[in-house]
Parts: sequence; C-alpha cells; structure tokens
Amino acid sequence: MITPEFFIEKLRSEGIDFFVGVPDSLLKNVCAYITDHFDAAHNIIAANEGAAVGLAAGHYLASGKAGCVYMQNSGEGNAINPFASLTDKEVYNIPMLLLIGWRGKPGVHDEPQHVKQGKITTGLLNVLGINYHVLSKEEDKAAKQISKAAEVIRNKEVYALVIEKDTFEEYKLQNIETNNLTMCREDAIQSVAASLDERDCIVSTTGMISRELFEYRAAMNQSHERDFLTVGSMGHASQIALGIALERPDRRVWCFDGDGATIMHMGSLAIVASKSPKNYIHVVFNNGAHDSVGGQPTVGLRIDLPAVAKAVGYAAVYSVDNKADLETVLDKAKNSTGPVFLEVKVKKGNRKDLGRPTTTPIQNKEALMRFLSK
Repeated sequence: MITPEFFIEKLRSEGIDFFVGVPDSLLKNVCAYITDHFDAAHNIIAANEGAAVGLAAGHYLASGKAGCVYMQNSGEGNAINPFASLTDKEVYNIPMLLLIGWRGKPGVHDEPQHVKQGKITTGLLNVLGINYHVLSKEEDKAAKQISKAAEVIRNKEVYALVIEKDTFEEYKLQNIETNNLTMCREDAIQSVAASLDERDCIVSTTGMISRELFEYRAAMNQSHERDFLTVGSMGHASQIALGIALERPDRRVWCFDGDGATIMHMGSLAIVASKSPKNYIHVVFNNGAHDSVGGQPTVGLRIDLPAVAKAVGYAAVYSVDNKADLETVLDKAKNSTGPVFLEVKVKKGNRKDLGRPTTTPIQNKEALMRFLSK
C-alpha cells in the first residue's frame, strides 16, 4: 500500500493542488489527508460528480492549472455529460486528473449495486477517450504513473487513476467536524418506521439509512415487504417514492432520505412539490455528513433544507432535533396533506456491527410489488 501523504504530495509536486469531488470509501484515507492539509478553497465536496467536473473546469479557466476530481466509480454516470460536452478535446479541451474508486471490480466480492458499475468502469473511460492507469500499490511505480498522468494533463487532456481496494494506507482525519446533536439516526429511523400504518410503504436511500431500516425490521421480526431499499442510485430515492405515490394515491408513501443524497439532486424537491402528492412524506435524516464513506462533511447542517422545501411548494414542513419533538411531529405529519417535508437532525456515526440487507435487490423489489398489489 502507499501512504496518502506520498500520493498527495506527489500530485502537489506536479502542480495539482485543487481537489473536488464526492467522497468514496476506497478514497477515504486520501480524502482525510486532503481535508487536513488543504483549505476550503482548494478542497470542495461537491453536490454530485458532474458538478465536481464543472468546478474543476472553472478552476482551470481561472488559474490555468488542472484540478483533481475524486469519485466512486458509480459517479461516472453523473459525470458523463460534462466529460463528453465540456472537458472533451473536441469541445473545450479542459484537462483534469480523475481519482476513481473501483467498487465492484470483477473478481472482487462487493455489494450487488456495485457489480455492474465495476464491470464497466474502465470501459466507460475507453468510450469517453480518457486514458487511465490502475494505480499501483507500490510507491515507486505509483510515482511513475502520476508523472505520466501529469504529462498527459499538461497536453490538455483528462487522465484517470483508477483506485482498487486497499491501495492506500490508513490515515485518520485530524480536523473532525462535529455537531452538538444528541439524537441517534438509528433510533430516529425506528421511531418513524414504528409510526407507519399497515398499508404505508417506505423508499429508503442508499447507505446507512437502508441498512438501519432493514435491521430494525429484522429485530422486530417484521417482514421487509413494505420497504424499497435503494442500495444504489444515490439521490434518486425521492423520485422512486414519487412514482409510487402518484400511481397508488390510496397508500401513504414515505421517503427516508439523507442530507447528502438530497443535496446531490436537490432539483428533485421541486418536482415532488409540483406534482402535489397528498400521500407523500419526505423524511430527511440530516447529520451533515456522508456517513457511509468515511464521515466527510456535507453542507446539510449549514443550509435550511426545510426553507428550500417550503419555497419549492411542499404543503407542510417540519424540523426536529430531539426524540420528544419527533414523536409529536410524526402525528402532525401523518395528518397533514402532502407533500410533507420532515427534517430530522441527528448526530454523526453508526453502530460498528451494523449489518447489510440479507435479501437480494430483486427479492426486495418483488416483495414490495406484491405488497403494493394487495
């Protein structure tokens, strides 16, 4: 393995000192090092990967220097449009370095949502005409790859370094952002789930929220048929829930969302509101962090998400930061005409022994469809 310090300082020696992207578990040690050693103007956690490419392009236009965009390989999809229509050498010819975490690499066990993306990670780069190396885990070889990447970038091209599991040595974040919130997200999820009527259903977002909901059902010996666990497609749970709510107005549909996922595709709030689904309750568990990939910060607790929801047209808006208020507001939310927006502010972190769903995505889908057909 190579040290994050070696890697980042090598990039800096090649003139790359601007970093932007969406955190990934395979890059968490590098992201932690960047956070500790670069100021907020040179390390930006973007709303989504396409936006990160745009930020890096703006940095280049203003400084003449290429930036570094980091992402999980699932983020390639969000970035394809700006890769093809902004940075490409047949359009604006804007150089940058990409760090892409290779989840679901063929031959390496991973979760179902990463399998397809793992198979097509390098293929997408080939289609886009982006040259790449799989970064070596040996520092001398990695140094040569970085020098090669820098040479290509100086010729005004995009270059990618694809990062396998266990490439980087551990680095612990020193500058840790904390909040003073006391409510645990898992407890809050249990409170909301327990309040549902028997015909209600839930669409839960990717990451810890779906995992905690699944374990709650298992602990209570309950069926998982009422829950759609959106294990991939970060940021799209609200639209899946909207599609169900519009088709089944006789059922109350809950979306369990996270702050990072909500921010990633915030325009979706406006679409929910514009359709005025009376049976829709949008719950955002906001801890100001990308909890699933190392706890890197979001702007979730620095902005007023309920005000955004109100401005785009949600019919009722609530925000709570403690268990007692949550219990009270849940009754109000259930008796309000939707769409309802409920922000639940929670502390960072999760149980270390938190498991993953034991059902497959297809089993989950089929169970929910049977439930909705009743």
